[in-house]
Amino acid sequence: MSNEISKHHKQRLRAEIRFKRYGMAALGFSLAVLVFLMGSLFANGLPGFIKTKIMLPIHFDVAAIIPENADIASVPPSAFNKLMQQALRRTFPDAQDSDGRALYGLISGGAGAEIKKILLKNPGVLSTTQDVSFVAASKADLFFKGQISERTPEADRKLSDKQVGWLKKLQADGRISKSFNTTLFSAGDSRTPERAGFLGAMVGSAFTLIVCILVVFPIGVATAVYLEEFARKGLFVDIIEVNINNLAAVPSIVFGLLGLAVYINVMGMPRSASLVGGMTLALMILPVIIIATRAALKAIPDSIRDAARALGASPLQVVWHHTLPLSMPGVMTGTILGMARAIGETAPLLMIGMVAFVADIPSGFTSPATVMPVQIYLWASSPEAGFAEKTAAAILVLLTLLLAMNALAIYLRKRLEVRW
Repeated sequence: MSNEISKHHKQRLRAEIRFKRYGMAALGFSLAVLVFLMGSLFANGLPGFIKTKIMLPIHFDVAAIIPENADIASVPPSAFNKLMQQALRRTFPDAQDSDGRALYGLISGGAGAEIKKILLKNPGVLSTTQDVSFVAASKADLFFKGQISERTPEADRKLSDKQVGWLKKLQADGRISKSFNTTLFSAGDSRTPERAGFLGAMVGSAFTLIVCILVVFPIGVATAVYLEEFARKGLFVDIIEVNINNLAAVPSIVFGLLGLAVYINVMGMPRSASLVGGMTLALMILPVIIIATRAALKAIPDSIRDAARALGASPLQVVWHHTLPLSMPGVMTGTILGMARAIGETAPLLMIGMVAFVADIPSGFTSPATVMPVQIYLWASSPEAGFAEKTAAAILVLLTLLLAMNALAIYLRKRLEVRW
């Protein structure tokens, strides 16, 4: 008998060891996948935070561009592109007339606006020659970042041999510089990768989340308080609870269809606006807020409620002055986690038109806007190679915000937690 017990004990120990090894293997595999994913994002995204600039000697002779005594402010920026083109011609005197398009294509659009800005800021540069740095075009930027190799056959790359030679000469002359890509955080979307920024999507996400929290927080908390503190248990309450739990598992795109049908088609709200986006996301995370708030209220000991009632407090005073304030750490944690889910959602917003190209920074809750996940989707689906690094860089920004929100939730839970 003792031999059978000993044998069974050894088998159980071996099974436990195998189970631990399976768990460690699964954990190791998960960490390896995470490291690979984050390593790939950093490798592809970090170049997106760097921009390449080309410095050219600009001769600010505007007499050939604008009429005599004309106001510079009234001249369109495109007129000043000629000064940039003349500087390139002086830098590469051997370039043929037929090379003009390829030569000028090394500089990103907006060079004329940069020259006009300098003239308006400092009129003293008129008739002088000054070195001015211009943003390099996407293909030139990718060349200096090593993503376009001159070893690749000319027919298979976006830069011709002449363009590669011009870029190498500029680099040899010390006219190539790299700096932090402030455009990524100071501009809206653009058709050209080097001019595209993430600010419009960030502002759109901020407006959308403001609407979402203003709608979902009072409704969610009030619903949870009613169900937990005032509602009498019965069939009606049971149906509500079942539906709340079911709504928490509904695919997010269903809420997008609901927002499209109700807010846009029935109520006539503006399409692709933060107002509609926030209200749609509020529908999606409402069950999450209700469930989290009810869990926080259940954690409050009944002795606190009984003590308040014994002192003459009404049911509303018990909730308002005791149970709700004491449950607020859990409520805030659930709310922040729900908002973190909302900030990363894409499918519901695609259904209400927030996938549109929006170049301007949103100025209000009803302005056309997009959000960060949708902007990432638009860049990822773009055929331009320069948008690949912008996509990875935007993902890193979004992940940083999500990690910050989750860290805030953990901090609030630890900082405000009350142990009974």
